[in-house]
Amino acid sequence: MKKRTKLIFIVLIVYATITIINQQKTLNSYKTTQADLDEQIEEAKNYQEELNISKQNINSLEYVEKVARKKLNMYYPNERIYVDSNK
Repeated sequence: MKKRTKLIFIVLIVYATITIINQQKTLNSYKTTQADLDEQIEEAKNYQEELNISKQNINSLEYVEKVARKKLNMYYPNERIYVDSNK
């Protein structure tokens, strides 16, 4: 009977050890995923803040002028435009 009890005890210890190791691996994986998600959340918050700032400035004359110059290639009359021929 003693040999049987020792064998059962050893099997239980091995099983518990394997279970703990597997759970630790899973926890480490979850921690890595959480860190990645936290970083994505922070980036999304920064992007949202930039959008809020753009939203506040969208009707200002400076913003309209900036968009007209960059995206529409519009300039004031009699304004001199210099083009860098090295680019």
